[in-house]
Amino acid sequence: MTRIPIDPDAIRALAMVLAETGLSEIEIADKDSRIRVVRNVAPTTVLTSVAPAAAAAPLQAAAPQAPVVQDLSNHPGAVTSPMVGVAYLSPEPGAPPFVTAGQQVTAGQTLLLIEAMKTFNQIKAPKSGTVSSILVQHSAPVEYGEVLMILE
Repeated sequence: MTRIPIDPDAIRALAMVLAETGLSEIEIADKDSRIRVVRNVAPTTVLTSVAPAAAAAPLQAAAPQAPVVQDLSNHPGAVTSPMVGVAYLSPEPGAPPFVTAGQQVTAGQTLLLIEAMKTFNQIKAPKSGTVSSILVQHSAPVEYGEVLMILE
């Protein structure tokens, strides 16, 4: 069995790329060698606001409530990322976004782009409906399975 020479500087450089971009893993392959660097990241969650508490007695302060964390991955209209990459909401800098919240879309319509390995991949609407919320920001890193938008 042959050993692949380990280049610590290359591994450190890849780890820095992960930290700078927010990606969770990166892999570089050559003819007969491969370097894969993976970091642990906490799952992405979406925080929603809590409804105001019922009126309390004037002399008694209301106890602070923790924000409600809502898991949107099981939502029937969730559009999830099929890959790790960078999300772009418009086709080019300065152009209007593909879709906006409240907009009607048809099945197969491009919702956004995800750049992965210098390739721009169109993310299309899986069904017709209304974009109720856009959960990613322009040029933000996204993970595999992350909820990008909700269609109602």
